Order: sequence, then C-alpha cells, then structure tokens
Amino acid sequence: MEMSLQFLGATQEVTGSCHLLKVDGQQLLLDCGLIQGGKADELRNHEPFDFEPSRINAVILSHAHIDHSGRLPLLVKQGFKGPIFTHKATAELCGIMLRDAAMLQEKDADRKNRKRAKQDLEPIEALFDEDDVEAVLKLFTPLEYGQQTQLVPHVSIRLSDAGHILGSAIVELFLGAGKEAKKLVFSGDLGRAGMPILDDPTLIDSADLVLMESTYGNRLHRSWDDTLTELKAIFATTIKQSRGNILLPAFSVGRAQELLYLFHLYAKEWDLSRWRICLDSPMAIKATQVYVNNYPLMDEDFKRFTQLSPGKHPLLASAEFISSTEESIELNDIHEGLIIIAGSGMCNGGRIRNHLAHNLWRKDADVIICGYQAVGTPGRILVDGATDLTIHGQKVKVAARLHTVGGLSAHADQAELLRWYQHFDNAPPVVLVHGEKEAQAVLIEALSEHAATAPQAAAIAGHQDCLDLNKLPKLVWIHA
Repeated sequence: MEMSLQFLGATQEVTGSCHLLKVDGQQLLLDCGLIQGGKADELRNHEPFDFEPSRINAVILSHAHIDHSGRLPLLVKQGFKGPIFTHKATAELCGIMLRDAAMLQEKDADRKNRKRAKQDLEPIEALFDEDDVEAVLKLFTPLEYGQQTQLVPHVSIRLSDAGHILGSAIVELFLGAGKEAKKLVFSGDLGRAGMPILDDPTLIDSADLVLMESTYGNRLHRSWDDTLTELKAIFATTIKQSRGNILLPAFSVGRAQELLYLFHLYAKEWDLSRWRICLDSPMAIKATQVYVNNYPLMDEDFKRFTQLSPGKHPLLASAEFISSTEESIELNDIHEGLIIIAGSGMCNGGRIRNHLAHNLWRKDADVIICGYQAVGTPGRILVDGATDLTIHGQKVKVAARLHTVGGLSAHADQAELLRWYQHFDNAPPVVLVHGEKEAQAVLIEALSEHAATAPQAAAIAGHQDCLDLNKLPKLVWIHA
C-alpha cells in the first residue's frame, strides 16, 4: 500500500504549514497555512499549490492560527470540496480569523489597484475574498479531543490537546491496516506546561514517525516566575520614570487572552489601577468570547479562579474593549497611562501599527514583544535592533524602550520539545518542520545527545521532500 508524506510548507521556516499525505490513492493535507514575513514571502502565497486542489480528499487542521489555516480559502477557490477535520473550537475561531484575513486581502488588493490604475496597469485580484471564506466554513467537520474518526479508507485520526491556543491539536494518524499499519504523530504547534488558561500539551506514547515543530529548538524560555517578575518590573519602572504608554503587539488568539488573564490576576501586585488597559482589536475581542464560551477546555486553575469570582470573568473584567476605528483613533491623542494590547502580533498589520506610529518615537513609551517574530516582519526588525521603522510609508525613529519577554511564548522551548518527544516509546524517527534552519540544526543535535532517547533517525524537512512511510528505518537527513 502506498503511504508517503511530502513537506510543502513551514520547511526550514516558521510559517505556511502544509504537508501532503498520500495513502492508497487518497490525498490529505495536514494544515494549509499562509506564508507570513516580508513582502517577498507574502508574494509566495500567490504561487500555484504543489498539488491539484480538486484532488485533495480531506484536510486535517491542527489549529486556527493563520500560518496553519490561512490558505484554506484559496484551496477552496481553486477546487477543493472535501471535509476539513479539526477541533470544534478551532472551527469557531477560524470563522473569525479567516473572515478577518479575507478583509485584509481585499483591502490590500484595493490599495494596490489604486496605484496600478494611476500607472494604467490591469487590476489584480485579492488572494481570496469573504465568499471563499464562507465556502470554507461550510466544509468544517468539528471533532472533540480523544475522538477517533475515520477520514477516508485506511486513514483515521485522533486529536489531543496541544496546549498552544484554544482548540490546538496534536494529530495522531492511523494509516493502513494489518502488518502495513503505521502511526504518524503530527505535533502541530506545541504549547508549554504550566502556562495559564489552557491544559498542558498531551503526552503521546507511541508512533512510527513523529512530525514535530521546532520554532524554539535552539533556545530556552525564561521561567514563568521570572517572566512575571520581569513584567512587574516593566510596569513599575514605567510608573516611576515616565508613565508613558505601554504597547503590547499580541496575536489576537492566544496571547491577547493570556494577557487579559494576567492583568486581572496581578492587578493589585503590578499596581495596574493606575493604568487604562485597552484591548484594541475587534478580532481579539471576538476570539475572547469564543474562549469564554469554551470554558470546559480550560485548565483546572483557571476554572477554580472563575468559580471564586462568580459574575466577574477574568477575561472580561480588566480591559476596555475597543471595537470601532473611531475609538482606536482617539487613543492616539493620549500620551501616558495607557496599556494597549493590539494586533498583529508581528506588527505587520492591524491597529498596532498606528499605535507604534504615535508612540515608537517617544522616549517615555515602552513596547513589549511577547511572541515569535518571523524573519522580515516589522516585529523582528525591532527585536533585531532597528533605529527606525517604516510605517505607512513614513520612517519612525525608535526611541521607546523595547522589551522582549520570551517567557510569554505559547511555543514549547527546546527543553519542552525534548521532554515531549522523549515520552514516546522506542524513540521513533522524527522529522522537524516549522522552524528556522539554525533552530532546527541545534534541536537535531540535542535530540541525538542521549543514546537512550535519541531518535532512530532524525531529519529536517526541505520543501517538496517526500518520505516513503513504508521505509521509515531508512530515514536519513533531508535537506532543501
């Protein structure tokens, strides 16, 4: 029986997750994500798929983040009509995130077409639109954690909690039958143990092959206690020295809700009564309501805390929700006393860019980077020490204090990735995806250090590399 896995996205980079699984003539996609980064990276989204969309039988979506789900509307636009299997909370979040992505695609095309019209050039078409998104949403087949489901002949899956964002899933794929049977485990994006709101990532016992993310394969995050101390110091210093505004670029799903919870939990200890806290993101506001509605998926500490404060939900009690554009613009005239949580998390779109334009040049302002910044994004440019940043075509001087708080990351660090992998019996072969080359090279070395738990073979996926799943013991290094 033919069983192969081809790596078509998030190969030696961190966005655009997409992998093609073939089993006995059936074709399935693991994720179908948007490529994010600089302009050259984003243009790659317009390139043809490496397969014929109409021949894909089903999609398995690990979670809602756009770098995993964002090209689903394009897939449907080009002929895909099959089911999309994912956790029910992911299906809910995709309704919010994909509609927002379509709006941004249409705005971007409109802006470019106004320029093209002045040059007497033909108009371009948006990558996808809201009609394409509505077509996607009709194809979702929601699943629960722990529910084993047959997708097509000889392929069934079971989802387990990945602890990354609400609804994020580790995917166990059961392929073939009898002596030919294989079990593939796709980590999706792994979260971290002991983090607020969500349960810890599920530990899986067995696999014939592990497909594992490697975003932070070359580094360790600060401890949670140290991270809380760091945040408290930032607020204390800002109050003492200047009390200028504090900006937090945040992913609308996951990071924004975590920050709301922390601000509620530590309001007194961090002296936050002095601050006006604003969640300035319509998408994050909608996503927060999805979190509230999916209360049973939260960890026991979060549930216990909400039970102690009936009628005062910790995600709804601390911040003003800024929905309208007019309300957001009004914040630009306030130069001190604001904590603004706004998207996008990599500063490459959304309302955070307007707030950076009005605050980045101020010496009394602070910017807290609290998530992964892909190469080429404005957030990464700031982290790498830029002295100015181009926003809306204008250069803005970087005078604000910049803080990189890695301990807030929703991705497992190297030690946590190793711990998750080492729980498997018999050290199955592992292929690394969703990481930059340097991080993956370091993680491969770390995986190989301990003979008792070293993988039978380890590889770094290159674009279009293909594995014959019937010959896994022969797995060797894979390079682009």
